[in-house]
Amino acid sequence: MLDEKNDLSVEVQEEDNTLSYEAMSLEDLTKALKKLLETDRIQAIRGEVNAIRKEFDAKYEMLVEEKREEYLADGGEDYDFKYESPIHKEFYALLKEYRERFSELHKEMEKQHKENLTQRREIIEELKNLINVEENIGTTFKQFKELQERWRNAGPVSKADYEDLWNNYHHHVERFYDYIHLSKDLRDIDFKRNLEEKEKLIARAEELLSDEVDGLKAARELQQLHRTWKEELGPVDKEHRESIWERFTQLSKQIRDKQQEYLKNLDKIFEENLAKKKSIIEKMNALAAKEPTTHNGWKQLSKEMQTLRESYFNAGRVPEKEADTVWTNFKAAFRIFDKKKNHFYKASKKEQQENLVKKLALVEIAKANQDSTDWEVTTELMKKIQREWKEIGAVPIKNSEKIWKEFKKACDNYFNHYGEAVKANKDREFSSLDRKKELLDELKAYQLGSDKDKNIADLQEYARRWDELGRTPHSKKSIDIKFHKIIDGLFKKLDFDKQEIEIMKYNNKLERLINDDNENSLNNEVIYVKRRIEEIKSEVLQLENNLSFFGKIDEKNPLIKEVLKNINNQKENLLTWENKLRELKNLQKSQQAEENTAAEEEKV
Repeated sequence: MLDEKNDLSVEVQEEDNTLSYEAMSLEDLTKALKKLLETDRIQAIRGEVNAIRKEFDAKYEMLVEEKREEYLADGGEDYDFKYESPIHKEFYALLKEYRERFSELHKEMEKQHKENLTQRREIIEELKNLINVEENIGTTFKQFKELQERWRNAGPVSKADYEDLWNNYHHHVERFYDYIHLSKDLRDIDFKRNLEEKEKLIARAEELLSDEVDGLKAARELQQLHRTWKEELGPVDKEHRESIWERFTQLSKQIRDKQQEYLKNLDKIFEENLAKKKSIIEKMNALAAKEPTTHNGWKQLSKEMQTLRESYFNAGRVPEKEADTVWTNFKAAFRIFDKKKNHFYKASKKEQQENLVKKLALVEIAKANQDSTDWEVTTELMKKIQREWKEIGAVPIKNSEKIWKEFKKACDNYFNHYGEAVKANKDREFSSLDRKKELLDELKAYQLGSDKDKNIADLQEYARRWDELGRTPHSKKSIDIKFHKIIDGLFKKLDFDKQEIEIMKYNNKLERLINDDNENSLNNEVIYVKRRIEEIKSEVLQLENNLSFFGKIDEKNPLIKEVLKNINNQKENLLTWENKLRELKNLQKSQQAEENTAAEEEKV
């Protein structure tokens, strides 16, 4: 016969926590701890608190490492590094509160255990005394039931005292039943009641074997069933005592097998999670091996890495024996990636500072020229610095928008003024066209006289008046060609060669430039003439190079004749522009001499 007091020992293997904390952020873990402290009993949340703390510490350690790498990437020294997040303080304040409350609870429980132990020992003493009481058996049995009720309500004692205390109590209960064996009716009533209650426990144990209750939950409840069987119910009659205990024992074994099967399946799930995490870490290592050379490249890579990081935390728990290794490998992959990224941005930061200096110089150039009216030179300059701006790389984000607005504003100011000037100039050109038509008709009617000097003066006056009228629309340039063709023909009749004619007409332009309000007019003209000389030289060189491809030069060849003609025309054109440059320099020397004389007279 089995002894009921040596009940089947059921050790329930529980998970450390019923929630998956891996997928939670530091903030969410802190909220979860706070909620536990507010809603659950302190004595029931130890496993949960430990799981939350473990996850928080691991993630916070990773955060600190990331901040350390950023600090070092910014040029800091490792021994100077310090970092503490407010969330760390908040979490450990909650953890401190838990520990203090748990400590207080432990002290209170020890005190309560001692009081409960005293009460239970008193109950046992009273139970001993019932055996020798010479009273009506009915009254004695009533007192016995009262003692049993008091025993059930007396509360828990420490594990160290529990076994001896329960054995002592059970021994005296058996002695009492032996003592009252003469009162068979009372004993049978109690046996029957105990049998009915134990049948209920067996029925509940059978329910725990259904598929609707998972193995872990069933094993937990089985512990409570054993506690009720052992502490709250007395013996049953000998006829049923062994069979009912055997039934309960077999059900307990089946429930424990169910628990083991559940945990076995759980291990399989953990293994699958482990495989997922290892796959994720491999992908992270592959990403960490890459080294983009642009900000956008690192931005995209960081986005992919963050997606893998979230997938890792959402993958679920792994076997305990593998947990530390897989976590270490995960951190290592992330750390390698972070180091490379920080190294890139450290180098990029230096380059961005250099780019900032370059762009600030362009901002100053744009500001200095935004009010210029030297349209030809400044327009080319503004276009040039805009091209350079695009070619210069990125600058620090905090400066980017500010300097771009300054640069754009200065450029916009200039081109708005330039656009207004172009529009006004077009209006002037069309107005000039009408007056040039009148002047051209007047020139066509002009007849040379016998007085050569007067003829020269008249023609120079026509050229001066023509120059004063300014430019004509580009589409109407033929009117200028007609004018110069007529006036050049008249000069030739007066025995002037082409170079002399060009210089006389050019002197009219120089006279106008001297009287111009713009003090830079002559300097700008020098720049323009020098540029035209270089362009013509380049064209002549290109034509001569083209000619060299023909090998033997046959001047009768129409194509070669055309090239030779172009070369001669360009050389003559070059001579004209060189003469213009000489006239310009002579004029500048004369002006400089006049300024020096005026300065000497002012000193006197």
